[in-house]
Formats: sequence, structure tokens, C-alpha cells
Amino acid sequence: MSASLSARPAPDPASALGFVPDFRLGIDLGGTKIEIIALGPDGTERLRKRVPTPQGDYAGTVRAIAALVADSEGALGGRGSVGVGIPGAISPATGLVKNANSTALIGHPLDRDLAAALGRPVRVANDANCFAMSEATDGAGAGAEVVFGVILGTGCGGGIVVHGRVLTGPNAIAGEWGHNPLPWAGADEMPGRRCYCGRVGCIETWLSGPGLAADYAGSAELPRGRAADAGLVAEHAAAGDADARAALDRHADRLARALAAIINVIDPDVIVLGGGLSKLDHLYEQVPRLWLPWIFTDRCATRLRRNRHGDSSGVRGAAWLWPPAGRTAARD
Repeated sequence: MSASLSARPAPDPASALGFVPDFRLGIDLGGTKIEIIALGPDGTERLRKRVPTPQGDYAGTVRAIAALVADSEGALGGRGSVGVGIPGAISPATGLVKNANSTALIGHPLDRDLAAALGRPVRVANDANCFAMSEATDGAGAGAEVVFGVILGTGCGGGIVVHGRVLTGPNAIAGEWGHNPLPWAGADEMPGRRCYCGRVGCIETWLSGPGLAADYAGSAELPRGRAADAGLVAEHAAAGDADARAALDRHADRLARALAAIINVIDPDVIVLGGGLSKLDHLYEQVPRLWLPWIFTDRCATRLRRNRHGDSSGVRGAAWLWPPAGRTAARD
């Protein structure tokens, strides 16, 4: 895989699959839920369903996905292509899942196991890449040359789309900003919270839902599995809780610094926010103002936008990992 754009000419899906798909199935494998969507040939939604993710159970996760596919195909009376977005990546070196905040996936050949369970090839991509691809295609970043898609939820990830194609890189980590240090950290942010990845001070520990909740609670360390109750922090702030308001202001300032570092490197036209924290309205006014002092330019034309497709973006992008005949697909 080259270090530049990862998209390659894709074969006719019928040739790759060994059958002509009646629809495309996209699956969003998250830390708490697994969602499936079926898209018709014209991209219209034909079915949607979600189930809880079997916590810490890799084999159970594979079975849950296989059952979702079987149920969906039974309901629709056909057979589909299957694309899966995961909170991690398939290592080009080993073929095993790496860098997943759903740690039960790490070290397993998820694409091969799903292909065996479903009896057909399965395309697996990073969930942030799926989100970015969906929003760059016909979402909040449509028409932009360079789009950086951000997921702020249970974890913190990113994806880069350039001229309609996902950038992954030779290590399959392009856009993985969540496991870099928080830029320009203050004395009160040093050394930072411990992250599940084993390091200290990762952006994810500050900007994810659990990170915001931990900051509000005054926790010194971010426990794995803690509910991302950022919405509750916003509710308390709206009700006049000064501590909650201060936590939201700190979060916006940290997000501005983290995104300023991205702008300084890839200079995107549009940054699209996704995940549960993208629903925090104040971010779209505060962050573009707060990132200005950290950006190496006299004027910043990058636009910060809320996602257009909401919770559907990741699962839609997964479905489009299998393109119509004659198109190309971005692949991890």
C-alpha cells in the first residue's frame, strides 16, 4: 500500500463476491452497539437494526454480526455485500486488528473470520474513515477537496478524505490523532491521564465522552468502560452548574488545540465532527475562535461543521466500501 491515497481501482463487486449483490450491507461495530444498514442500488435505506455489542467477547461479536446479516437478508429476501467499520484497523503487516479501543478485537483476523462466518468476502475499514468518506461524499464535507472527519464518542478517532478518496497510509493509521499527546498542554494537564493504549496524556483521554465526564468528576485517571455521559455534563451546565460549564469550556479549548495541530499539518477545507459529542452546540462557535492563536497562518479558512448524516454516517460509509460497478472504493 502506498503512503499516498489508498483507493485503488476496484473490481466489479459481482466479480469479487462471486455473486451479484441485491443490496449493500454496512455494519458499524462500536464499543456498545452493533448497527447494520441495507442500502439499495441507488443508495436508499432499506433496513436498519442495532443490537448491543457483546462486551469483551470476540467470538460472540462475530456471531452477533453473522446473525444480523442473516436476519437482514431474510427480511429483505436477497443477498448483500458486507462492509464493516471498526474502532481500529487491520494491520497491513499481520492481517490482525490493531489500535482498537474495543480491545477484544485486537490481535484477531476479523475480516477473515467474518468472511468464513458469512461465506463471502468482507471489507473492513476504520470507523472514522467510514465516517469521513460518508460525510465527504454527500454530507457536510461534500464538494470539499480535503476533509478531516472526527469522531468524538466513547473513543476519539479521525479520517482523511482527499479528492473523494480515503487516505490510510502504509501503516493504516492516517488520521489517528486520538493517540497523540494533547498539543500545547498546560501545567495542569501534565502528565495527563493514563490511556488504554498504555501511554499517558493521549488526546482521547481528554476529548472523548468518558474524558469529558472524568474531567467534570475530577477523576485523575480515565477508567475503561465508563459510560460516556457527556450529555449529562451539558445538561448540568445548562442548568447553571458552574463546574459543568467550566468542564465544557476546558473541553472546547483542548479540542481547538488538537484541531489546530491537524490544520497545521494537512490544512483541510472542512473538519466534520461526529460521535455523541458532536451534538454539543457550543463547539461550532467556540472552537473556530479558540483555534486561531495556534494555527500558523494569518487567516484560517477551514470550516468546522456538524455532520449531516448523524449516527448514520459511519454505517453508511461501511456500506459504500463495496461500490457500484465502474466506481472505486477506498480500502483499509
